[in-house]
Amino acid sequence: MTTAKICGLSTPEAVKAALDGRASHIGFVFFPKSPRDIDPQTAGRLATPARGKAKVVAVTVDPDDALLERLMETLRPDLIQVHGKETPARVRDIAVRTGAGVIKAVSVSTSVEIEAARAFEEVAEHLMFDAKPPKDSELPGGTGARFDWTLLKGRRFARPWFLAGGLDPWNVREAIELSDAPLVDVSSGVERGAGLKDPALIGTFLDAVRRG
Repeated sequence: MTTAKICGLSTPEAVKAALDGRASHIGFVFFPKSPRDIDPQTAGRLATPARGKAKVVAVTVDPDDALLERLMETLRPDLIQVHGKETPARVRDIAVRTGAGVIKAVSVSTSVEIEAARAFEEVAEHLMFDAKPPKDSELPGGTGARFDWTLLKGRRFARPWFLAGGLDPWNVREAIELSDAPLVDVSSGVERGAGLKDPALIGTFLDAVRRG
C-alpha cells in the first residue's frame, strides 16, 4: 500500500492533520528561500507528537556540516532529505555524520535523470523523484511542477522511493496508478497559499492515498 509524506509543515494544526490522516512521514523545510522555511527549534517542538507515529524528515538543500549538527541537536530527524547538488560521496558522508537515513531528491524531466539516480541507491535510504523546477525558480522543489509519471512505471529500485511534484488531493490516485509509487510526497498541493498548509486538504490528500 502506498503511504505519504506531508512536507513543509509549520503549524501544530497541520502536523495534527498529517498524523490524524496516518501520514508515514512529516517534513520540515530548512532553506531560507522557501516560504516553508522554519527554525530548527520550532520544528523540534512541532515534531514531538509525531515520535513513534511518523518518520520526521529534515528537508535541506546542499546542507553544510553546521546545519546538520544543529538539526541533529534540536530536531533529531529520522531522515535528512537533500535536494541540492549533493554527490553520492556527500550523501554517504551525511548519513555517517548524522546517523540518520538520507532521502536524495532528484529533479526529473526525462528517463535519463531517473537512471542517473541509481548512483545514489547504495548510499541513500530513499530516492525521491521530483519535477524539474521552472528555469526562473529559486526553489529546487515545492513549486507545483510535475513530470511524466509513467516514466517510473515498472522500474525497480533498491529502496522504496517517493514520487513528488505537482501532486494534490485530486490527482494523487492517478499518479500512483501511473507510476506504481510506493511513497508519495506533497507540499504545495495541500496549501491555501504559499507555505500555508490547509489541514482539510491534508486530510483529503491522505484519504485519497489510502483509497488505493
